[in-house]
Amino acid sequence: MTKGISSPSFDTGLDARLRPHDLAFDYGKGMFGPVPEMRRLDAIRASLRNPKCEGPDPVYGIAMDVGKIKDAEDLKRRYLLFGVVAYASGRLGDEPVRSQGHIHAVAPHCGSSTAELFEIWEGRAIVYAQEFAADDPGRCIAVEVGPGDQVVVPPYWVHCVINADPHQRMVFMALCERQYGFEYERVRAHGGLAWFPLLTKERILWEANPRYRPSELQSRQPRPYPELGLRQNLSIYRQYEQNPDAVQWVSEPARVGDLWKSFEP
Repeated sequence: MTKGISSPSFDTGLDARLRPHDLAFDYGKGMFGPVPEMRRLDAIRASLRNPKCEGPDPVYGIAMDVGKIKDAEDLKRRYLLFGVVAYASGRLGDEPVRSQGHIHAVAPHCGSSTAELFEIWEGRAIVYAQEFAADDPGRCIAVEVGPGDQVVVPPYWVHCVINADPHQRMVFMALCERQYGFEYERVRAHGGLAWFPLLTKERILWEANPRYRPSELQSRQPRPYPELGLRQNLSIYRQYEQNPDAVQWVSEPARVGDLWKSFEP
């Protein structure tokens, strides 16, 4: 049985191991995966509350296109891609370590922005999502998650992932569209997302970004997704292995098109 990074009770389905002293991964027998791309602090400053802050550098490492060799051709045919991401511990000024926030660009093969399915492997995280990157951000939702928890972000929503514990690294996996592209411009034009996470001694507080119209932030625990056929007690990769069609909506959002109108993470 393949175990998650350092969580012996969680079977991730993938033998990708985070190295002890950096943000790169080692892959086990029968696996494929790239050398991770390191996201530097300078690359995300435009979306931070304090663009001049100090913090870990690199902020996180991203290994896009990870999986089992036996599944490589099927994943390409389905336009699906698994990625694993490791976040540094520490803080970015008053904020926790996080990504800058983006929207999934329209994928050429399906003509739509696409969904993303997250699964936390190690540490504690918050998946933040807002409905729009316009002056009115619409619905704003922060989902607090731990190992084994899954979160779905619908097409066209702006989102980022946050390391909720400054004392340890955080690792997650994401299933996304193979023709992925990220749009950052509208987020950067607003100086970040509609809400900034702020680190305190006891918990994360939220501060509204004044460059957006007033909005309400909903903080939630992870929820099941029976409407998408997801199984909470089984890792995303295992679900793909057992029934690849069950997660095909990630790269083909029109399969559940009516669902997205009122869908929330």
